[in-house]
Amino acid sequence: MTGSAAALGTDPVTLADMLRVANSPGFDRWQEQIRRTGGCSDPIHLSGTTVTRDRKSGQVLYSYSTEGEPGGRLRVACGNRRASRCPSCAWTYAGDTYHLIRSGITGGKGVPGVVRDHPRVFATLTAPSFGPVHNRPKTGRCRCGGQHDESDPQLGTALVPRTYDYAGAVLWNNHASDLWRYFTIYLRREIAARAGITQTALRDSCRVSFGKVAEFQKRGAVHFHMVVRLDGPAGPDTEPPSWASVALLDDAIRAAAGRVKVPVAASGALPPRTLRWGDQVDVQPIGGLAEDELTEAAVASYVAKYATKAAETTGTVDRRIGELSELDKHTDLPDHTRRLIEACYRLDDAYPDRKIWQWAHMLGFRGHFSTKSRAYSTTLGALRKVRADYRARQERRERGLSEDLDNTEGSTLVLAHWTYAGHGHTPGETWLAAQLARDIKTNRDTAREACADLMDLDDMEGWA
Repeated sequence: MTGSAAALGTDPVTLADMLRVANSPGFDRWQEQIRRTGGCSDPIHLSGTTVTRDRKSGQVLYSYSTEGEPGGRLRVACGNRRASRCPSCAWTYAGDTYHLIRSGITGGKGVPGVVRDHPRVFATLTAPSFGPVHNRPKTGRCRCGGQHDESDPQLGTALVPRTYDYAGAVLWNNHASDLWRYFTIYLRREIAARAGITQTALRDSCRVSFGKVAEFQKRGAVHFHMVVRLDGPAGPDTEPPSWASVALLDDAIRAAAGRVKVPVAASGALPPRTLRWGDQVDVQPIGGLAEDELTEAAVASYVAKYATKAAETTGTVDRRIGELSELDKHTDLPDHTRRLIEACYRLDDAYPDRKIWQWAHMLGFRGHFSTKSRAYSTTLGALRKVRADYRARQERRERGLSEDLDNTEGSTLVLAHWTYAGHGHTPGETWLAAQLARDIKTNRDTAREACADLMDLDDMEGWA
């Protein structure tokens, strides 16, 4: 490595490409494109044109072509939610999730503020044990006899891999969405039973709303964090019945989790199984801003933080695995994770309808990481539309056009033609884009901290 490359922390090939990009005529415009994507690490490349005409006169009000762009391409953000794939787009996704979850707790974004007075809890459902693993118990000493710090790579790995139920762990992950579906059904039944009414009467008097996110534990088993709220029959605008309380909701959640059973039939040499939730069910009331309560901002931050993570937090790969032989390329895979992936391969033929190998990179889990009930709060689509409309108004103002988006369809005609032209960066562009992304993140963090100081919401840092 040359001295200059070493000083920049790059290899000579990357340095040469970086100098090529920096000295190209369109470098300033390239930087502007990357900034507009938020520092996206894998932008989508588009080529094409757009023409805006006055609908009545046919006069061209604005025209754009990518022919004048660097490389003849327009770069737009990839939108990937995974922080391991694109930290910049994941930051935006986490922010949207934060507002989606928090609006269901405090109101806002179209949700009335009275939801603060409705029964609300933050609950966690976990997986059962598949064998002893290295952990950090309250006693401080693991069953292996040692003490692990939080960064110890042994945490979550099997104490005795030979006897650990890797097949059970994979099948549990693969059926976790079924377990969740049955939980939501039983939860409503348990609430009705405790209220002393029928399920039909429950629908006429109370509505159960929730927002949830999945998280992988270090042992490779998925679990769910959720906000559950009780509303009146028409949703958050209506007052819940007098019998609705946090204590009733707490009891119903624990009872519903205990009732859920998902049978898995025997297949070949594999015995039948009955999958259940783990014994550890945590339910906490959501408070306001008191120091001794689980605050609204803390809950939203916690959920948003895990919305951008997936199974790669356990050391697995963050994309699909084509063939089992591909695992040989990943020499840094932890042994525990590798055994889970190999279990996916072995189970695939036994349960072909479950597509276990197709989801081996997720250790068998094939569900949505973030979901919500219809009446819980706003939607990610609505939040994205607000952001898109804001940018559209900015662009129209810069072009000297009307900012009234509601009337643009009647007065103008937009003709556009776009084609996909690739994605990603060259080695030099990757390095330069990373520096831009770092600067953007620094500015965002500074603005967030200033906002937190102003609003006394320091818990917001969890999602950024």
